[in-house]
Amino acid sequence: MTDASHPAQTAEFLPKIVTVLREGYTSRDLRADALAGLTVAIVALPLSMAIAIASGVGPERGLYTTIVGGFLVSLLGGSRFQIGGPAGAFIVLVSACVMAVGVEGLILATFLSGFLLMAAGVLRLGTYIRFIPYPVTVGFTAGIAVIIFASQIRDLFGLTLAGPEPGEIVGKIETLWAARGTVTWAAVAVALGVVAVIQGIKRWRPGAPGMLLAVVLASVAVAGLGLEVETIGSKFGALPNLPPAPALPVLDGAAMMAALPWAVSFALLGAIESLLSAVVADGMSGARHRSNAELVAQGAANVGSALFGGFCVTGTIARTATNVRAGSRGPVSGMLHALFVLGFMLVAAPLAGFIPLAALAGVLAVVAWNMAEKEEFWHLLRSSRADALVLVVTFLLVVFRDLTEGIVVGFALGGLVFIARMSEAAEVAGAEAPDVTGDRVVVRLSGPWFFGAAARLGSVLEKIADRPREFVVDVSEVPMIDSSGARSFLLLARRMARRDGVLVVAGARPALRAALEAQGLRGLPVRFVPDLSALD
Repeated sequence: MTDASHPAQTAEFLPKIVTVLREGYTSRDLRADALAGLTVAIVALPLSMAIAIASGVGPERGLYTTIVGGFLVSLLGGSRFQIGGPAGAFIVLVSACVMAVGVEGLILATFLSGFLLMAAGVLRLGTYIRFIPYPVTVGFTAGIAVIIFASQIRDLFGLTLAGPEPGEIVGKIETLWAARGTVTWAAVAVALGVVAVIQGIKRWRPGAPGMLLAVVLASVAVAGLGLEVETIGSKFGALPNLPPAPALPVLDGAAMMAALPWAVSFALLGAIESLLSAVVADGMSGARHRSNAELVAQGAANVGSALFGGFCVTGTIARTATNVRAGSRGPVSGMLHALFVLGFMLVAAPLAGFIPLAALAGVLAVVAWNMAEKEEFWHLLRSSRADALVLVVTFLLVVFRDLTEGIVVGFALGGLVFIARMSEAAEVAGAEAPDVTGDRVVVRLSGPWFFGAAARLGSVLEKIADRPREFVVDVSEVPMIDSSGARSFLLLARRMARRDGVLVVAGARPALRAALEAQGLRGLPVRFVPDLSALD
């Protein structure tokens, strides 16, 4: 590493708050960040508890996650406006993890995922995570939206189940349908009222905290009318006034092996979700995030969250967008948002016991509807068969199989589509009607020459009836070549040698020529010329 490169590589991991402070941070900036932080905290309060309950843990753990994780994401992160906390995208994984290894296993998996995320950042993998194809992100986001909504049907209708609610969606729907006779119409009314209030405020007063106002109104209505609706207090008891003291999770070998697969899933989804959120913030603000610094911060936030009894932390798109729109000047607003939530726990935690679960289910139903990216989904279905295939396969795997499986398979399909399209971009001009001059045949290649296109060169000779003594390949329009593409030239050179002919490569750039010679062309009858005009 040179001295010149060291500062640039160090800056890659520099938290954005350092940059903001270096630029000059004034009291006016602090006032703007305080207002933005308060606005985001108002949005985060009901969402944090709703996501925690939907994930199969107590609402207090959602608040711990917001307070500790949200503070660390803003303090250490590589995005100027990122807001961290529990995210709806994790509901599926977290609830499945709780069912498989319990709450202690969830905390351990969160703890381990933090170190995986930090390692990904140190290894500079953040740049590559952003290359996930767009149909994959739309497919898994829409799939998550469907699963989030399905997870709220029980509380939306106030159903009483005969047994535990299955995690997989087919069994879930069957169980919920079997309990259709236990609908609590008061819960339905509360949920519909919350949705109506949120949508009404969004339309007529878009700057107002619709979710919080809807939950408050629902809580007052249930308490004032004495409605028989399940609340946070009736199900979980009173919320604590403070997060617990930090404590390490159980780190014995068996527990760690059981938690590790979940940790890998948390790290993968957390990296994708947080970097997508940072990209959204960049688009709204014109700023530019540091992806690897962001991954390191997300890792530290997950470790910190686990130490205080919280669960998965990631960048949250809705809260981050709210932060930007509220006039945030930098990471201080995210840190203050976490402190405002802590203030709520200190002052008003007992009031949370009056919140109806149907109200929180209504909030998440709205979240699921908003995150589904419906217009993008239909646009991709109509754009091309390949993109539609990637989209639908990802969506169906996320809904009916597994979130991580959907991402991995969708990414693989997207890669195959890309390879096929790049192969089509590589052209062999002159194969059908070769430029023949005496014993010489000239073929022109264009486009990237990699393993997806290499087979075309081997088939060129099959299309030429004559047996030329000199086969000229013009590569002046080939921008890159991989080892498979270079090997196709080696096979061609050997074939020409067996015919007592010679292969001529024209217009090869230095890097391309080096790749060809590395495959062993030096010992074969091969000539390199600068261009076609240099031919004898």
